[in-house]
Amino acid sequence: MFSTPVIAAIAWAVILGGAGGLLTEIGAWYKNLRKPSWQPPDWLFGPAWTIILGLAAWAAVLAWNGTQTQADRAIVIALYGANFAFHLLWSPLFFKFKRPDWALVEVVFLWASVFAMCIWLRPYSVLASWLIVPYLVWVSFAAMLNAKIVQLNRPFGRA
Repeated sequence: MFSTPVIAAIAWAVILGGAGGLLTEIGAWYKNLRKPSWQPPDWLFGPAWTIILGLAAWAAVLAWNGTQTQADRAIVIALYGANFAFHLLWSPLFFKFKRPDWALVEVVFLWASVFAMCIWLRPYSVLASWLIVPYLVWVSFAAMLNAKIVQLNRPFGRA
């Protein structure tokens, strides 16, 4: 019923969304951080990521279906693999290690991986490229929020 690319894309989105949720601890440490007035409410992050990762999974299937060669498919796999790693790394840095400053450095790589998806998926599917734009916008916003939290709360890593 489902093709291998569809199953892989769904697995990519579900694993990232699930891991992100499991690695995000909204405990006392997080609640006590000073945050900017423009931060969205905590409940919004789950639905936002669900939509964004769902669109990115759809983009993966469209791009995969637009590939012509093994080399093209390797590019799509590499893009999603790199993004998976960078996406997965952010939450533990911020929440588990309580290091928004390290997460701010890492978010540059996450943003670059999303931007690369926007650019490199375009030859395979213009729609796929556009479906990644909400991800890019959200990560850009998250990076600004991360930067503001670092500015308002530093230094980190001191006992």
